[in-house]
Amino acid sequence: MYVTVEDIARLSAHLKITRAEFRRRYLCGAAGRLRFSKPRGKQCPFLLADGCSVHTVKPLQCSSFPYWPELLAKASERREAAQFCPGMNRGPLVNIKAAQKIAAQLQKAFPDLYDEDATDRVRTAVTGRGKVT
Repeated sequence: MYVTVEDIARLSAHLKITRAEFRRRYLCGAAGRLRFSKPRGKQCPFLLADGCSVHTVKPLQCSSFPYWPELLAKASERREAAQFCPGMNRGPLVNIKAAQKIAAQLQKAFPDLYDEDATDRVRTAVTGRGKVT
């Protein structure tokens, strides 16, 4: 999971540690591409047997799931994610405009992960139309 500067501030305050300590304990990667270090045998340092231990302040990438651009763009990706996500394909339907807005927040936060082609693929998948020129 990649984190934003805002995520780091929120998580470190929640854990009552400095941002520098949070980075040292939980993150790896370069500036602009910081992500959680993956603990041995776990997917996330904050995912416990009974759920997310930082749920109320979880990072944007976590809170935006399953409205990630790559999932909105490809039905096969959504089907794969639904195999492990207990919330997908259950409950009330989500308005596609709301899902697109969430995906756009992720694209804005991590522009180097989502290039223009990825943005166009999402638009095509959800609207049936490609790039508007």
